[in-house]
Amino acid sequence: MGRVSKAQAQENRQHVVATASRMFREKGAAVSIADLMKAVGLTHGAFYKQFASKEDLVDKAIAHAFEDPAAHSPVALEEHAGEHEAARQALIEDYLSIWHRDHAGDGCPVSGFAADLARDPDQAARSQQVYVNGVRNRAARLATGEDDGLVQLCTMVGALVLARATRGNPLSEELLQAARTSLIENGGRQSDTAVAR
Repeated sequence: MGRVSKAQAQENRQHVVATASRMFREKGAAVSIADLMKAVGLTHGAFYKQFASKEDLVDKAIAHAFEDPAAHSPVALEEHAGEHEAARQALIEDYLSIWHRDHAGDGCPVSGFAADLARDPDQAARSQQVYVNGVRNRAARLATGEDDGLVQLCTMVGALVLARATRGNPLSEELLQAARTSLIENGGRQSDTAVAR
């Protein structure tokens, strides 16, 4: 087999990172290199020509997920340009949808990588700034008035994770609906009780 050109090698690398980003969000970073490379259609040995280690790939996959404009709700803000509340509500509806629950690989990297980063302190340390910036950016899209959006994001991510864990049970959809209703009816305002705590 002939040598791969630099352009082809770069294209292969980008394909591996994009595929890893989806697979890690869907199945966790425990996905094996062999399974990943099989999904990409490349050999296991090709991995080590492209990446220093699996940890290096995980870092790149996390960064890719946060840079990808299609990584969850790509059009919500654009469709409602200049109408923050409409954009915020569209984001909440989309985030807390059955589709998003069932498509973790194409979903939000905040929820998709949270468990892996919580389990691996070394990975978390390497990817922390990218992840923190991603969390803050997503919270800012939900911000209203004096609310910085963090509580709303926590509610959304928590509801989504719980809905994924209970998929197949009616509780799953109840969790999504309860969070949607609370966030939209409260308009992003924290209750006096939540603030007092």
